[in-house]
Amino acid sequence: MTPKRMAIRAKFVIPLAVFAAIAVFFAFGLRLDSRLVPSPLIGKQTPAFELPVLHLPHASFAPKDMKGDYWVLNVWASWCAACLDEHELLVSAAKDGVPIVGLNYKDEPEDAKNWLRRLGNPYLVVAVDQLGTAAIDWGVYGVPETFVIDSQGVIIYKHVGPINREVVKSEILPFFAEAGG
Repeated sequence: MTPKRMAIRAKFVIPLAVFAAIAVFFAFGLRLDSRLVPSPLIGKQTPAFELPVLHLPHASFAPKDMKGDYWVLNVWASWCAACLDEHELLVSAAKDGVPIVGLNYKDEPEDAKNWLRRLGNPYLVVAVDQLGTAAIDWGVYGVPETFVIDSQGVIIYKHVGPINREVVKSEILPFFAEAGG
């Protein structure tokens, strides 16, 4: 084979090999479950914030207010379709005694109030994170996301995306059974 032919072949083979490598990389990535994104916060103290309370704008909520109790932080918004999918389960879990705090993410307070009025309010308190800064500290990728926090204020579980009955039963409720609650 002449050097000219080898150069022409290399001109096509190298880009094809690079494309194939990238395609394999993306194909592998598509097989991963985005809900299983590991959180660097598991086993660490909750990030601190102090935010206004949705129904009491002159009051504030901070995670330290829940110290001594196991609790759930659910990050949600009234504009979030997936939040609607999980809402009924949150209402049910709250009726079963699971303490749930809402972190209302990048939402208009009146829209959030109307949403809860219409669908029911499973939250002990709803903290308003209108700019999304507290959610960033919690490592939130999008809504909904759900965290379980132990009595010492340590994050022990994170679920990305809407929860379902199986997640509540096998992943969230066992923490409360272990805590005696």
